[in-house]
Amino acid sequence: MNISWLTLRDLEYLVAVAEHRHFGRAAESCHVSQPTLSAQIRKIEDFLELALFERNNKRVSVTERGVEIVRQARVVLDEAEKIAVLAKRAAEPMTGPFRLGAIATLGPYLIPHLLGPLKREFPRLELRLAEGLTDGLLEDLRAGRLDAVLAARTFDETGFEIQSLFDEPFVVLAPSSHPIAAKTEASASDLNASQMVLLADGHCLRDQALQLCPANRRGNIRDYHATSLETLRHLVATGTGYTLIPLLAVREDPKLKKLVRYVPLRGKSVGREIILVSRARSGRAPDVERLATFLRTCVPKVTFRDCRLT
Repeated sequence: MNISWLTLRDLEYLVAVAEHRHFGRAAESCHVSQPTLSAQIRKIEDFLELALFERNNKRVSVTERGVEIVRQARVVLDEAEKIAVLAKRAAEPMTGPFRLGAIATLGPYLIPHLLGPLKREFPRLELRLAEGLTDGLLEDLRAGRLDAVLAARTFDETGFEIQSLFDEPFVVLAPSSHPIAAKTEASASDLNASQMVLLADGHCLRDQALQLCPANRRGNIRDYHATSLETLRHLVATGTGYTLIPLLAVREDPKLKKLVRYVPLRGKSVGREIILVSRARSGRAPDVERLATFLRTCVPKVTFRDCRLT
């Protein structure tokens, strides 16, 4: 088998079909006609003497062996990308598009602090932002649709490079009338899942909040599942229950000032580690490392007292 018959373009076709699970959408993303892409995929399968995809009228799925081939194709494409990246970096580092994802419980509260300093430090960097849940962002990162992701350290790190940025404590947000609001400081032993309002499934902060509850108080979870921290804040203000939010999300809202109280949580480990995630062997690795180094210097040094709490 003379593997030189396969081209990088062939590998792009394989990865596109695996990502889109649809030949038409894959062809569109590769800027070729569907017959052209379909014919090339069949030639690749014939050459490898291996079925990579199962096709029917409703969907396309990747075969068990095909998953391995597509995974290796992504590795090869990442390595090939390094050639262009190294050439560009030799001319000037941190230039051109950089696709950065951020989890929804972090992005709105951290990114505003970063945009100005990043623009001043790297004026030719074209930052393109995406926001979402951890699993979706990491899938986009694996597929090459993102260059790096700002996330909490809560997932399987296989296949990723991790740059630690900072630790962010959690804070209890409670209705002013709730007993926990009268405390000057709370502890994890005070938490009870049956009295809490939480984010919807898929948010890592939901899982972290439940894990902090004592083991015998993790049942009877309420049906109030918010999709954002701002929704949680307003649910708490109505007296529905209390919750945990990251320190960067703490802010004084004049409309809610008399309705809610923020209470710090006792303990150094009560919080989350914020990291910058990239693909292992990514062609953007030097830029990711440089970005991580810079982010550590411009992350706001917020303390609980700085938040002008009610």
